[in-house]
Amino acid sequence: MTSTAPHTLEGETAGDPPPGWQDRLRRFGYAARPRIGLRDRLVPPYTRPSGQLWAVLKVSPATAERLVRWSPWGGPLLVTLVAGLLRFWKLGSPDAVIFDETYYAKDAWALINRGYEGAWPKDVDKSIIQDPSSVQIPTDPGYVVHPPVGKYLIGLGEKWFDFTPFGWRFVMAVLGTLSVLMLCRIGRRLFRSTFLGCLAGLLLAVDGLHFVMSRMALLDLVVMFFVLAAFGCLLIDRDRARARLAAALPENEDGDLRPDTAVAEGLRLGLRPWRIAAGVALGLACGTKWNGLYVLVVFCVMTVVWDASARRTAGAVRPYRAALRRDVCWAFVSTVPVAVVTYLASWTGWFMTDKGYFRDWAHGRDGLSPDHVKLPLLGKVSLPQFDMGWVPESLRSLWHYEAEVYSFHVNLTDKHTYQSNPWSWIVLGRPVSYFYESPSPGTDGCPSSTTDKCAREVLALGTPLLWWAACFAILYVLWRWVFRRDWRAGAIVGGIAAGYLPWFLYQERTIFFFYAVVFVPFLCLAVAMMIGAILGPPGSDERRRAVGAIGAGVLVLLIVWNFIYFWPIYTGTAIPLDSWRNRMWLDTWV
Repeated sequence: MTSTAPHTLEGETAGDPPPGWQDRLRRFGYAARPRIGLRDRLVPPYTRPSGQLWAVLKVSPATAERLVRWSPWGGPLLVTLVAGLLRFWKLGSPDAVIFDETYYAKDAWALINRGYEGAWPKDVDKSIIQDPSSVQIPTDPGYVVHPPVGKYLIGLGEKWFDFTPFGWRFVMAVLGTLSVLMLCRIGRRLFRSTFLGCLAGLLLAVDGLHFVMSRMALLDLVVMFFVLAAFGCLLIDRDRARARLAAALPENEDGDLRPDTAVAEGLRLGLRPWRIAAGVALGLACGTKWNGLYVLVVFCVMTVVWDASARRTAGAVRPYRAALRRDVCWAFVSTVPVAVVTYLASWTGWFMTDKGYFRDWAHGRDGLSPDHVKLPLLGKVSLPQFDMGWVPESLRSLWHYEAEVYSFHVNLTDKHTYQSNPWSWIVLGRPVSYFYESPSPGTDGCPSSTTDKCAREVLALGTPLLWWAACFAILYVLWRWVFRRDWRAGAIVGGIAAGYLPWFLYQERTIFFFYAVVFVPFLCLAVAMMIGAILGPPGSDERRRAVGAIGAGVLVLLIVWNFIYFWPIYTGTAIPLDSWRNRMWLDTWV
């Protein structure tokens, strides 16, 4: 009797090639991941709710189909409606010029009316609240340290609704609401799941920091809005580029795509308008505050890596070489020069007036200023001086202005009560109090039955349970990116890193926690991705799904409850002093 070869498994015959390690593990219950076709790897389909879910909810197939068709836009719009109602509720309260509104609200009013920021008297804030029509816009130029885009937007609200707290906060509330809609759609495209996209948007809607910044006339929410818009544009560009690759690849006799090295390495992806739109958005972000520059660099690198990954999936043997030849040049042209032109265009008002600060600095000078600059980690670096008389005086004057502003920023080390180190941001170590009053019982909303004074505060504090969950979510997406090569996790990490890590270069500078609003949407994406993992991977059994749904549901409900609990100190609602103390969970919040 002939014996079977030692390595032969059941169903195999002698002479077959040795089984792989996956086949050897089948006897221990191993099940290989289902193979995904090339078409679905290049352009993944959107997930659909299972028929079992509709059966549990007792929804007919026809109604279920209508809900599925409605949900890609209906779900995000519903979440956005909730976010908008929250943000516009009593938007004009507190009826005061609070925190840095004293700079941006007044600068915006001058900018929208005169084309340049004015030098306002120090004691004008009370007059603005009492009778804004009696306040004269100064004619002397004011020295400001941020570009004009955000102030133009604030000024639009003032133009529509007058020089009032509601007026200068109006556009911020609009941008905050629209950013929730954008994140719902971005999350849907990123995760290929309407549910997870709407969940990410809901988390942003109930984040305390984003909520407070949506109701204040500060610039950082504007930066966040344009950064998020740029990220969304690059995601759309990624999908369209991969769809073009998929359309160009050959098919086998079964209609399935097959890799092709010539197509993957040689195909030109043509005009990419969404990448140009991202360049415009990033230029507007830089035209609001300069930290948008770091995001520009990270996003440019990220989109090129996406192109190389797409070409590798399509069959490229040298994907990065192919991306370098076919994509890098056009990626640069579509983003960096577009962003620079957009930034310069944002200074149009300054160029057109003859009274802007430093507007005529270059008159009678041939060079540029300064002779040296201070760079992070490098200290002072000398700059070569050339005869630059051929450059228009207006551009040389702007260069000098920008150099002076940069020097101001890097040397800003004055102590402030609410300054914080970026190491503490992610755990909410030191939030910023924008407004605080202690009304007596029966005044300013303080209940007359209160035995002690009340507290009215507007505290720029992220929803604690959301941010503390985000600490674990960041570790999760890092693991997904490093060990599972999940591009979605890498994109989220890139967004967080671009908005967060640059501040570690300026730890000696006076910086504040509310700068973190720029990367809050990416924290929400990270938490949504983690909750998706808690719900269970595709193909999980009913018990796993049930346990995951309970865990995920409890976490989301706790985050929503946490936002409701802190509502009074987000909105400046008068509450008894003991209730206010109960909400100061950490000593550093006071």
